[in-house]
Amino acid sequence: MSIFDEIKKKLSHEFIDIVEWLDTSNDTIVHRFERYQNEIKNNAKLIVREGQTAVFINEGQLADVFKPGTYTLNTQNLPILTTLKGWKYGFDSPFKAEVYFVNTRLFTDEKWGTKNPFMLSDDRFGLVEIRAFGTFSFRINDPGKFVVDVVGTDGNFTNYEVNEHLKSLIVTRFTDTVGEANLPIELYAANTSELSETCQEVMQPEFNRVGIELERFYIENVSMPEELKKEIFEYSRLDKLDMGKLAQFKAAKAMELAAKNEGGTAGAGMGMGMGFVLAQQMGGLMGQPAAQPIGGQAVQQPQAPPPIPVQVSYFYAVNGQQLGPVSFEKLKELFASRTINRDSLIWKQGMENWAALKEIEELKSFLGGNTPPPLPTV
Repeated sequence: MSIFDEIKKKLSHEFIDIVEWLDTSNDTIVHRFERYQNEIKNNAKLIVREGQTAVFINEGQLADVFKPGTYTLNTQNLPILTTLKGWKYGFDSPFKAEVYFVNTRLFTDEKWGTKNPFMLSDDRFGLVEIRAFGTFSFRINDPGKFVVDVVGTDGNFTNYEVNEHLKSLIVTRFTDTVGEANLPIELYAANTSELSETCQEVMQPEFNRVGIELERFYIENVSMPEELKKEIFEYSRLDKLDMGKLAQFKAAKAMELAAKNEGGTAGAGMGMGMGFVLAQQMGGLMGQPAAQPIGGQAVQQPQAPPPIPVQVSYFYAVNGQQLGPVSFEKLKELFASRTINRDSLIWKQGMENWAALKEIEELKSFLGGNTPPPLPTV
């Protein structure tokens, strides 16, 4: 390229007449309007399209912010920049200013997730590890603040760059919110909508500090170790089942399987004997007389042991919160340590409503008064 071509190129770009940005990407948030050793001349056209905002920076200081529209750049449309440069009586010469176009559209379906599991303390299962992930949507609601505080001098600030900052903020606030919620561990997965709304309210002020609005925040999944899931499922089943009936059913099934386990003549005899035992067992379970062998003579068969007694579990309330379940002995310790008292609300399976401890028959022993009265005098 000759020296004349260089001069021609410089003169053709000496002054900028139109300042605009056509977004050809899907991930650019801020784009700096570039110039080739040139300046913006007086009365140049500024075109800001829908979904954009133009931010003027003068010597590192925020000067003006333009919303969508077409503007003629002069002292009337640049009041702050005019004050900064001391243009009291208008200007005819070109001026220098950095122009940043900010994409203000809604950025949707952004992913977030906990890179590592975090610890929660549960009243029944102790310390547990959980993970969570989901999506969020955001938009730039204060372009000037965002450019000054986040973008700086970056000429092409992308969605990826801001996402790294937002994801760290989300995970931090999410773990804090979940930890303070103090919900039973199985309720996190069942209440993702309510938890999402709470987390959004907590995070919004942090986003506003850098000029970002958190439009939507979703928790798609809260996961936990498989062993813990099995424990929760088993616990929920036991809490709903009548343990007495369950023990009877399992005993009947075990005897039925044993009776079917035949092996030749000995197996047939064993099957017959087991059949008598089964009939006697089932008669005892169902409240019917035991089966009689052929010949009318009763054969004394050993009685099956009764079902193992099921330990009663109690729930109790402290400061308006439901706690438990605990055993009878544990409840007695709580009463002795004054964690609960005679008026504390107690509930166990089979009760229709909560009742005060002093009203539950088997718990009245906690209150004393078990000493017999003196013998009557003769």
